[in-house]
Amino acid sequence: MRIVVAEDLYLLRDGMVRLIEACGHQVVATATTGPETLDALLTWRPDVAIVDVRMPPTQSDEGLRAALAARRELPGLPVLILSQYVEQLYARELLADGAGGIGYFLKESVFDADQFIDALERVAAGGTAMDPAVIAKLLSSGSSNRRLERLTEREHSVLGLMAEGLSNQAIGRRLFLSDSAISKYTTSMFGKLGITDDDNNNRRVLAVLTYLNH
Repeated sequence: MRIVVAEDLYLLRDGMVRLIEACGHQVVATATTGPETLDALLTWRPDVAIVDVRMPPTQSDEGLRAALAARRELPGLPVLILSQYVEQLYARELLADGAGGIGYFLKESVFDADQFIDALERVAAGGTAMDPAVIAKLLSSGSSNRRLERLTEREHSVLGLMAEGLSNQAIGRRLFLSDSAISKYTTSMFGKLGITDDDNNNRRVLAVLTYLNH
């Protein structure tokens, strides 16, 4: 994969670059400010970008706003937000275009290289990779959605794990259910949410975005 890394802290940025390259991927550009981030994303059009939220010059939300601006110019540009903070308003805006290719992890929640690279690859493929803490924060601030109210408690559990990026097999292991049971729950869930796209991967993304944008 061709990757842009936008992070203003030298040690963290350098560590990510080394990790990514050790795993066989290419870092085509790095950025340390919001404007540099937007320029790098539009210039290189990477397979996926890793973007911090708070970057110079004001250390507020420059990174996330740069990611939003880039996705407006390049719809579906895959972005993994890696931050110490959950910026709810901009996170919802990032999810709202329905294009997928979105991840949001808290730095403190990344425990090993395999987890990190797996999240990058899922986002690059157009899927989602959401930190459970980010999901909880977004859901706590959401408004009611009648379609989500139709879901059973078990279907909510399946959808929440789907938002984290887990496969049906991984969801089954987490919930101690068979693959066929998970398949039945997801089919029912898609129907209740009114998601009829024939592409199963796209249905998963649409379901997750509905869940997180309620």
